[in-house]
Amino acid sequence: MSVHVIDRAWMVSDRTPHQARRVSEDAWVVSYLRGRMLTTEQATAAIQAAEAVSLMHELASRIGLTALEAFGLAVIETPWNTGPSPRRRRLPRPGGRHRR
Repeated sequence: MSVHVIDRAWMVSDRTPHQARRVSEDAWVVSYLRGRMLTTEQATAAIQAAEAVSLMHELASRIGLTALEAFGLAVIETPWNTGPSPRRRRLPRPGGRHRR
């Protein structure tokens, strides 16, 4: 994954079809962020983000999910608690009642 600048006017990548085009000295527009003017650093980050989406799509398809499903689940679901626990926690009883 790498972003290439062509003739100081275009940013492209080998991992995504999205591109950035230079419109002035330090202003770029990105194909999926139309209407926004970005700095060179921001445009590079935008193309790198598009590369990450491409990678996410590839990985998610290996586990039978869309990229949005995999991303959403990774953000929403809490990870397992792997830290040391002094006591074993009890699960809540059905009906929302808890033993104290």
